[in-house]
Amino acid sequence: MKTIIPIVCVVAIALMLLLTLNIGERIEEQEILAAKPPVAAEDAYRNESYSRYYPRQYGSWDSTRQSDHIEDMLETKPQLSVLWAGYGFSKDYNAPRGHRYALGDNVNTLRTGAPVDSVTGPMPTACWTCKSPDVGRLIERDGEKEYYTGKWAKYGTEVANPIGCADCHDPENMELSVGRQFVDRALEAMGKPTFAESSHQERRSLVCAQCHSEYYFHKTPWTDEAGVEKTAGIVTFPWANGWDALEVEEYYDDMGFKDWTHKISKAPMLKAQHPGYEMYKTGVHGMKGVACADCHMPYTQEGAVKYSDHQVGSPLKSMDRSCMPCHRESEDRLTAFIMEKFERKETLMTIAMDNLAAGHLEAGKAWEVGATEEEMAPVLQHLRHGQWRWDYSIASHGSWFHAPDETLRLLSLANEEAMQARLKLVAILHAHGVVGYVAPDFDTKEQAQELAGVPLEELVAAKREFKATLEREWQQVAATNGVLDLSSRDGLDLDKASYYPPPPAPATPE
Repeated sequence: MKTIIPIVCVVAIALMLLLTLNIGERIEEQEILAAKPPVAAEDAYRNESYSRYYPRQYGSWDSTRQSDHIEDMLETKPQLSVLWAGYGFSKDYNAPRGHRYALGDNVNTLRTGAPVDSVTGPMPTACWTCKSPDVGRLIERDGEKEYYTGKWAKYGTEVANPIGCADCHDPENMELSVGRQFVDRALEAMGKPTFAESSHQERRSLVCAQCHSEYYFHKTPWTDEAGVEKTAGIVTFPWANGWDALEVEEYYDDMGFKDWTHKISKAPMLKAQHPGYEMYKTGVHGMKGVACADCHMPYTQEGAVKYSDHQVGSPLKSMDRSCMPCHRESEDRLTAFIMEKFERKETLMTIAMDNLAAGHLEAGKAWEVGATEEEMAPVLQHLRHGQWRWDYSIASHGSWFHAPDETLRLLSLANEEAMQARLKLVAILHAHGVVGYVAPDFDTKEQAQELAGVPLEELVAAKREFKATLEREWQQVAATNGVLDLSSRDGLDLDKASYYPPPPAPATPE
């Protein structure tokens, strides 16, 4: 017994010392994290610059590289090419991937075309806006109006880093911030608090809203310092009436705005971009004050350190941290409940898409046989409104989860508009001697793109030429100028696209 007591005392003291050291290490680690050291201004827009001070956040952000699968939505939903005939999305449209790929996918898509220099190509500079923290640097350097002036290719050598740290954080202190002024302008138009006036919880959603929202390019004439008259296409959120789909629809109708004229039906169309924030605000999570980050960037515990997981993705992949802290039921039961909502959305969405696509084709036939503008005006309005309501309800992909009731409501309204258009078209076609007309099939991507007049092979060939020439030049210049650290792209297949893999190289002559 006399021997055991000293041994126990020694063990106890040793354990106490170890515990003290462990607590000391944890306190030191927490102090380092709490210090939030600033990132130098010249490095602030390169994401890898944050890895030294914020290794966990950076590591989890870098893990978005795992979301590398390309899902060709035009293949999965062939109606889309008919619905978007005459618009860029009929050429190429994939399901969104991880933040690591946002910039590469923007460069690769057929929608951004195949420019041969800084002043060619179909898209404006604004198409970079939500793809890179370099955008904040360019707006600060060149001014907002200059940034929004010109062609997309103008900034090919400048926009080189994918969505990352400086998009949502102030490099000086790592506080949440938005570098895109249109967020505050939209909030003010609604009579709501600006970002700086909002609560911390609301800011955890607004940093997402700066990109995951509906927008259009507001044409703004201006004159630069040299007296040159220019026009800027400034990204603008149409929130003045509210963020309900019908309120935004009214906003666009009142200003006579259209994104494009449909190639087949000639309807003045609206294209919903990705109104994820607006739809989320109409759902139960948004109304209860649950932030985007609560579910998509759940807190993670590593020892004494608690941090927000930056592997932004579906909450269903991290349910133990995203869902279960609030939902007191089994993951299996909750998943089944969620998937039931998804299946209902898919059913109504397919019906609406089929009817809208058929409506466009029937309208095209009506024009072909001599229908007048007066006859067609109400039809085109039905198609415009129906497709807008369909698009707004599903363009953000997660709307069926964020606001399932609102999603189904809008899909029902979309289908009603489509059916009204088709009923009127039956009468118009009959008046012009056409009875029993059946729209051509659009069951495959190939059929749909042929109907939409998409020269896919020509577009792909031009894109491959661009990637082999001008894009490589952009990368070299960006690296030389210190905008891009080429090693940050190691291990990433940034050439992957819906038209991937590239054609085989010519055989070497023997």
